[in-house]
Amino acid sequence: MDFGEIIGEAAPCVSIPTKSAIYVWGYNQSGQTGRKGQESLLRIPKQLPPELFGCPAGANSRWLDISCGREHTAAVASDGSLFTWGGNEYGQLGDGTEVARKHPKKVKQLQSEFVKFVSCGAFCTAAIAEPRGNDGSLSTSRLWVWGQNQGSNLPRLFSGAFPATTAIRQVSCGTAHVVALSEDGLLQAWGYNEQGQLGRGVTCEGLQAPRVITAYAKFLDEAPELVKIMQVSCGEYHTAAVSEMGEVYTWGLGSMGQLGHVSLQSGDKELIPRRVAGLDGKSMKEVACGGVHTCALSVEGALYAWGGGQAGQLGLGPQSGFLFSNGSEMLLRNVPVLVIPTDVRLVACGHSHTLVYMREGRICGWGYNSYGQAANEKSSYAWYPSPVDWCVGQVRKLAAGGGHSAVLTDAFSLKELCEFQLADSVNLSNASMIQDVAFRMGSEALARLCERLREQLLDGDFADGEEVY
Repeated sequence: MDFGEIIGEAAPCVSIPTKSAIYVWGYNQSGQTGRKGQESLLRIPKQLPPELFGCPAGANSRWLDISCGREHTAAVASDGSLFTWGGNEYGQLGDGTEVARKHPKKVKQLQSEFVKFVSCGAFCTAAIAEPRGNDGSLSTSRLWVWGQNQGSNLPRLFSGAFPATTAIRQVSCGTAHVVALSEDGLLQAWGYNEQGQLGRGVTCEGLQAPRVITAYAKFLDEAPELVKIMQVSCGEYHTAAVSEMGEVYTWGLGSMGQLGHVSLQSGDKELIPRRVAGLDGKSMKEVACGGVHTCALSVEGALYAWGGGQAGQLGLGPQSGFLFSNGSEMLLRNVPVLVIPTDVRLVACGHSHTLVYMREGRICGWGYNSYGQAANEKSSYAWYPSPVDWCVGQVRKLAAGGGHSAVLTDAFSLKELCEFQLADSVNLSNASMIQDVAFRMGSEALARLCERLREQLLDGDFADGEEVY
């Protein structure tokens, strides 16, 4: 049984796996991991059980998307239902209240919509959805927003500067601004603009209404022009986007090098999108923005990073070829630097940490790690790419928030379903036996999970019999 069977509705035809799993871990002050337990246990990625979402125990829960905000989390089920949990001081959970919630709950206001995509900002949330009863007269990808600066603590339909019939491809929420991308490759931005993060050519005080971005600076000695955009990401006070030609444009605050330009045109800011010249000759397919750092993933699977590196979020090691900001100890790189040369498939940036999924099937992370959000290692900072070895299945989505992380994995084959089943049942007493089975199955991820459990026991982190996984 899955979510569609529970609510008695047929979902639109989409490609979904036989089973999915959501793993969440890290900082949990507002309940954003959806889990209970001591901080030492919350450092370990663990699958959220179907029962949390109203699905019977043992059911094949399936998921389409997941996103992490500063202290809240949102996930889209295969029936198009949206679940939210965690911090809610600005109504970012979309339940009409401003009360934090430590368990997932369906966003009732969107039950008439089939949600396909969700983005969590610091204190707001946005989703792209299709009306379930669409007769063809409405857009198949409409934008809904709620939370801080969005006019409501319940989801509200929002077209902004786009015509109401515009299909939305993607939306990204930052700390105090939001950017939406249309299927036609246009960006509109709204929110605060003190740092130029809306890309309007000026800075502004106060909340700004939506406006389409029409000027992109390819070359500083030429007039800006309109560029077709394919993907966008919002950081704390900066924004990055990938063009149809694989070029990266950045704008907003650049005081920590997060824009990737050797020099800036307006003090410590760029007021309109400007092409990152340091990536010339390289075709990019995705960008991800953190608090003060940015990553770009090339078509070939190479990962580049730039910006602030004081917490290790660039993955370059401590003081490895860094510049120093104003004579202080704030480490930064103001031009893109190659971090991983090949085989990166996915990237996500949290406030001060980074996650990647490698072609070999392994998740790695680096950066601020006080809550285990970046890596398995116990140090407060993971300076280099380090493994996160607790998840099984094919990784489809990485999400990184203020101090927590999430991974969405899928099972399509019988082997992967077996991996999920064994992972659900593994504990400290049977880890050795299941690890042996995993090796025979050729399941490296499951074998690593078992090995990590045994290491924790040998290190004395958990008592024998304590529920760890």
